[in-house]
Amino acid sequence: MLVALGIPVAFIAVCQYLGFLLTTIVSVSVGVLYLLAFHRRWCYIALVTTPRDLRALRCYLRVLWLAKKCQRNNSTLPDLFHEVVQRHPEKPCFLFQDEVWTFKEVEDYSLRMTAVLRNEGIKKGDIVGLMTNNCAQMPALWIGSARIGAVCPLINTNQRGNALIHSINIAKCNVLIFSDEYLSAVQEISGQLDPSLKLYKFTHRPLNSPKPEKASGDGIPNLTDLLEATPPAPWTKTDGYGFQGKILYIYTSGTTGLPKAAVISNSRLIFMVSGVHYLQLNSSDIVYCPLPMYHTAGGVVSVGQALLFGCTVVLKPKFSASQYFPDCAKYKATVAHYIGEMCRYVLATPPSPADKLHNVRVIFGNGLRPQIWTEFVNRFNIQCVTEFYGATEGNANIANTDGTPGAIGFISRIFPSLYPIAIIKVDQETGEPIRDSSGLCQIAGPNEPGVFIGKISPNNPSREYHGYVDKAASDKKVVRDVFSHGDSAFISGDILVADELGYLYFRDRTGDTFRWRGENVSTSEVEGAVSRVARHRDAVVYGVLVPNTEGRAGMCGIVDPDGSLDLDKLAKDLARDLPAYARPIFVRVMDRMDMTGTFKMRKTDLQKEGFDPSLVKTDKLYYLDVKQNKYLPLGPEEYENINTGKIRL
Repeated sequence: MLVALGIPVAFIAVCQYLGFLLTTIVSVSVGVLYLLAFHRRWCYIALVTTPRDLRALRCYLRVLWLAKKCQRNNSTLPDLFHEVVQRHPEKPCFLFQDEVWTFKEVEDYSLRMTAVLRNEGIKKGDIVGLMTNNCAQMPALWIGSARIGAVCPLINTNQRGNALIHSINIAKCNVLIFSDEYLSAVQEISGQLDPSLKLYKFTHRPLNSPKPEKASGDGIPNLTDLLEATPPAPWTKTDGYGFQGKILYIYTSGTTGLPKAAVISNSRLIFMVSGVHYLQLNSSDIVYCPLPMYHTAGGVVSVGQALLFGCTVVLKPKFSASQYFPDCAKYKATVAHYIGEMCRYVLATPPSPADKLHNVRVIFGNGLRPQIWTEFVNRFNIQCVTEFYGATEGNANIANTDGTPGAIGFISRIFPSLYPIAIIKVDQETGEPIRDSSGLCQIAGPNEPGVFIGKISPNNPSREYHGYVDKAASDKKVVRDVFSHGDSAFISGDILVADELGYLYFRDRTGDTFRWRGENVSTSEVEGAVSRVARHRDAVVYGVLVPNTEGRAGMCGIVDPDGSLDLDKLAKDLARDLPAYARPIFVRVMDRMDMTGTFKMRKTDLQKEGFDPSLVKTDKLYYLDVKQNKYLPLGPEEYENINTGKIRL
């Protein structure tokens, strides 16, 4: 009887299942037809961008998994580096000139540093400033400091006088370690430093090698001598503030005013390094890094590939355009790091058979201009470019995951809230957010410029915000009531624009964009155009005030040390490549240009001097005769005629 009853029950169950399946199929079909009928463009965007979004999501989840693991174990960078050392102690960690440093040698050096600092009375929470040039010992010095819970400001080695005093004081250094070649720079300011500040010279030489015959007699202890005389400390876990604790201070470039010290925590460092690594790199890679190690790019992102993932990193004393790819071939590099204008300098070198005689498959960095992107990858046979974007002091990071030329990252059009970043509408001259009637920020639409922001969320390494050592400076970079009342976000100050597919493109810094003839002019775009038509010369563009004229006129400084710049050709080419309102009205021809250590051009002083011949003493000035489309010499008489309106621009 049970069997007899079971047959109709089973039959009913099958019918119910088939009915449910049919209903589901019909519902899905109706949904698809609705999307195709009324949201066809969205369907196209989803189809095109889903592989990109999923690839980035996979990378993001790997970063978060690593961060959660480190957070659970309260791991710090020295702890994680020890795990890498245990896996392959004899593998080359750093290659520097003819030196080969294994992972074990780097850790042993750092343990000597730990022992020396303890012997010298340096303790948890102290600030140990490092002003050392690129070398394999530099990371070992700050790892050794971090092990006892000290924080290391990485001081720009180009700083002198008031800027150097400011960098030491703003970080509240208890100790300053400096390479011996900077002795005179330190001695010049020693009378203005806190008397309690402990000074140590660092000499770049192998331990237990012959010492210089003559001592300098300056009375400053030599750190290298102390390291030689002190055995490595036994390895222990870091006696610091854990995963969320500070490890480094890294200074902004100081393109406008004195540098600010940005806080780098262990969590932030791990997030930045792993975010780049999981995109295209693997632990067997050899990474070429010709960047200064006192900045985030070289000192954290590149060096971190060795410290966290076991890559071998090639360190250079300084960047050389002509040696960039020959060095990559020499060291068998598979990955190379770039930043700022570096790629333009490399592209400006004469073509050579060596251009493609290397093993580099990936280049990563930020600042590869869209105008030279394709030419660069074609000439040097680069398979993959990972262009990323993020401020040292910020929490907003993005990356170009598929090599789309010119893009610095993307915002998902399918899952826009998955990653807490956005482009908000702002006044491009003041940088102030434009708010709606409820007081909240407005999201910029496709192809609409706005400022890049990252939502702040404590205890999440991808969203936390430490800002600067100076709290007042940190607060200035925070915007509140963004998506909802009471929330907050880091505001980058960079004008970006997103296209229909969500790809992000850099436009300018707020304040750099200026209006002329009723149009917004992007200095970055004009700089790229000028540099391209002027055979990759250094060019900096800025707006200058002209009496009785609305807006600001564009002015361009161009480096021309050999006097070969053809101004007639420049005017003709720019007329072809730029709209009339964007062409520079004034040109300043210079022998050299002041650059930061990360190849950013300083324009503040140039902007103050403007086109006034009485202020510009050594450089040649020109103005654009619009009718002839020619640049003509600008002297005191022309300056007066422009100011009185006799010469119309």
